[in-house]
Amino acid sequence: MSDRPASEAGFHPRAFEKADSAPDSLFYAEPRFVEHLDPGATAAVTALYRTVLPAGGVVLDLMSSWLSHLPAEMDFERVVGHGLNEDELAANSRLDSYFVQDLNRNPHLALADGSFDAACLCVSIQYLERPVAVLREVARVLRPEAPLIVTFSDRFFPSKAVALWQALDDADRQRLVALLLSRAGFNEITTGQVLPETDDPIWRDPVHAVIGRTRAPP
Repeated sequence: MSDRPASEAGFHPRAFEKADSAPDSLFYAEPRFVEHLDPGATAAVTALYRTVLPAGGVVLDLMSSWLSHLPAEMDFERVVGHGLNEDELAANSRLDSYFVQDLNRNPHLALADGSFDAACLCVSIQYLERPVAVLREVARVLRPEAPLIVTFSDRFFPSKAVALWQALDDADRQRLVALLLSRAGFNEITTGQVLPETDDPIWRDPVHAVIGRTRAPP
């Protein structure tokens, strides 16, 4: 019998293994004040957030960093950030509060049921070793019909992205994320992408998005 968590049953036993199996907390022990998307891709993510995130709501920004993709002109009741480096999170001016946690070691979120109006996860889902377990926790802390916005590009740290992610192309990565959200209990799942023009001097990174919503109350 496989020793993989039951939440990942149905995938190859090594699908979510990494070349670097050391805890991610070690990899992120030092802050990385780098930009993970170019300016054009960052603007595309922000534009998507502008159309989906509820103004005035309580937002969970998962696997966040020192840069925010939230629209500057939008006000929220509260933004809670999560990440692996406290220095990076402390530098993010859009976060009202934050917590540091390695979700690959402990996927449980110490947050109340139904306490958020939306969640976003930008360019980081490829690092989750137990993605369904984590996404189920996200669904638990979201209110009914609240959105989770997952965005990614073709950039990642090869030593830390899981094997399955690296074996797929962008279209299949989109299908994988949609499948993970479905298995975690999300519905109304939609996908989309925005690709830069070939001659754009500041926009090179493609942006792919998968959005799922928690179920309506019975």
